[in-house]
Amino acid sequence: MSKRDYYEVLGLAKNANDDDIKKAYRKMAMKHHPDRNQGEGAKKSEEQFKEAKEAYEMLSDPQKRAAYDQHGHAGVDPNMGARGGPGAEGFGGFAEAFGDIFGDIFSGGGAGARRGPGGQQVFRGSDLSYAMEITLEEAAHGKETQIRIPAYETCETCKGSGAKVGTSAKVCTTCNGGGTVHMRQGFFSIQQTCPHCHGSGKIIPEPCVTCSGQGKIKKNKTLEVKIPAGINEGMRIRSSGNGEPGTNGGPAGDLYIEIRIKQHDIFERDGDDLHCTIPIGLTTAALGGGIEVPTLNGNAEIELPEGTQHGKTFRLRGKGIKGVRSSYPGDLYCHVSVETPVKLTEHQRKLLKELDEAFRKSGDRHSPNAKSWTDRVKNIFK
Repeated sequence: MSKRDYYEVLGLAKNANDDDIKKAYRKMAMKHHPDRNQGEGAKKSEEQFKEAKEAYEMLSDPQKRAAYDQHGHAGVDPNMGARGGPGAEGFGGFAEAFGDIFGDIFSGGGAGARRGPGGQQVFRGSDLSYAMEITLEEAAHGKETQIRIPAYETCETCKGSGAKVGTSAKVCTTCNGGGTVHMRQGFFSIQQTCPHCHGSGKIIPEPCVTCSGQGKIKKNKTLEVKIPAGINEGMRIRSSGNGEPGTNGGPAGDLYIEIRIKQHDIFERDGDDLHCTIPIGLTTAALGGGIEVPTLNGNAEIELPEGTQHGKTFRLRGKGIKGVRSSYPGDLYCHVSVETPVKLTEHQRKLLKELDEAFRKSGDRHSPNAKSWTDRVKNIFK
């Protein structure tokens, strides 16, 4: 089977420059790489990947490209005696693009890793999480408080070296102090943290007895925390740089304070709204009148109409909570709970019986809900 033109494979004109060639190959390689194409069509993608690789090997080398431009495929075919066929000189320019492409695909170096001035691998410290429980009032109005969190200080015994006094750390012979090693399989080259020195680039033959070779001591520190007004359950406050310290001079992680709100005796929160249950007596429900209800900012008053039924809801606008991202506070919903009298005296029982008798003589006009319910039941059994 005849080979396609290398410029055609990469979608290039014959006057393409080196940057155009490299960009075209990167695009083709990322599109057709076998790790990105599984299942149906995988074989075709693999062939296209190999075809693009061969085209790049030829066109990225000035001498090979000149030979190809003059003689075509015969000019770079090792079986024809031409210089520099595929694989004749290792990876050459392909290796450079290969590293760039697979750095993009696999994010080489690991999460949070980079190179420090000394060539050692530098790691960002881990983030920490701290659960803080606050009251509903504190969530609504905000709060300034202090917390105790773990922190690390330089070991005074070894002055941060991690080595026993009178000794010193040695360069790791596995990674030669770089903190990383390369694993090669075929044309794949994978960089990973050195398993012996764990990225530090150093081996400590005799660790410091105070810090066990860590070079730092774990202690506690006090941190000032400002809880914003309106914060809700599950929200997090980020304290930058107060997580675990980095490795080899890397930046510290962050501290995330997770908010937990204690259950309130009266209110339940729903977003920026509050809900509460207001118990009232039977006579208050029947006669109506003003009653006081609690809010997070003192008491308020609602006017009950005569004949207020159990479950009736009264809405007090703006008596809820103003959330951290809200322009206006929510509302307070008061749900009426009518209480049935208990532990009656004989005199009270007599009065209720007389009242009940009077209601019966008046017909159904005192119990509209009961009449409606009775009518619906009758319709069922017709």
